[in-house]
Amino acid sequence: MATMADVARSAGVSVATVSHVLNGTRPVLPHTRQAVLDAVEELGYTPNTLARSLVTSRTRSLGLAVSAISNPYFTEILQGVEAEALEHGYSLLIADPHDDPGHELTVVRLLHERRVDGVIVAPSADPGALLAYLARHRVPAVLLDRVVDAPEKGGPRFDQVCAESAGPTTGLVGHLAGLGHRRIGLVAGRAGFSTTRERIAGYRDGLTAAGLPYDERLVVHGDSGAAGGERATAALLSLAAPPTALVTANNAMTIGALRALRDRGLSVPGDLALCCFDDFAWADLFAPRLTAVAQPGKEVGAQAVRLLLERLAAPDRPARTVRLPCAFVHRTSCGCPEQPRQASEQAHERTLP
Repeated sequence: MATMADVARSAGVSVATVSHVLNGTRPVLPHTRQAVLDAVEELGYTPNTLARSLVTSRTRSLGLAVSAISNPYFTEILQGVEAEALEHGYSLLIADPHDDPGHELTVVRLLHERRVDGVIVAPSADPGALLAYLARHRVPAVLLDRVVDAPEKGGPRFDQVCAESAGPTTGLVGHLAGLGHRRIGLVAGRAGFSTTRERIAGYRDGLTAAGLPYDERLVVHGDSGAAGGERATAALLSLAAPPTALVTANNAMTIGALRALRDRGLSVPGDLALCCFDDFAWADLFAPRLTAVAQPGKEVGAQAVRLLLERLAAPDRPARTVRLPCAFVHRTSCGCPEQPRQASEQAHERTLP
């Protein structure tokens, strides 16, 4: 079996240089790095990960705890996390906390016990026990998608990364108001999520900017799922004065809203205009095509890994919160006319704060 010394001799470099190339611990000139990688390939060298972890106290593995991995948005995040982790030589252990605080703590504890170097977590609506565990055990961690309020005057305790929520929702409401709608409903997400709070705040800001009053009856929580989105939409349609336009606060609830409208024989946008938060691969295939806010899921995932690696390299640096912009993808479910297909969304897509 080839050793690191064999690789060094074949590549004409020192063992230390081979180590730096394989572990990413120091920049190496491109031609030198390639010579080492060629030698690794030629000799069939396989690093002894277990032995290396005993020496360095690092396993070169990261834990990822996110719920609803089947959700297209979280699938994109997973792709971004995995690609960035592999780029830096890290493997990935994945767990689904099911948005349940007790199960969330269990799976993060299990990841920690498997000696991952750090964890990336999309926290539940009640993450107190999780955050206490991470702090008590000094687990390097990044909070993903849902941010946690900063401790009093001290700034965030953990690194966090998410897409913007309030500004893009304000933009959707403003777009519908600009089309003449005066009763705009919101199917909001699960209570307790930061994304839910921020999208409700953005919705209210959009109404204020358009000179429209806030009516609490037009905001119904859909629990961030398709079934909840269907129930919430049904409740809105049952009002004595139902909305003429609707904003759905995630992709799963959009599916539920469309089911509720179909069951009542209502059309979009003929009977009700629709804009949704979260774009997804088949949004362009619906009739009508869905006007949506597109979140940068892959970049959110990649940025989470970068933040975690920075934390591993500098454990005592101040925590950071990174927010990434979204894009408004203008299609036809809002009631706007179809655009020429050759223009595609690219001509009608703009960045939102």
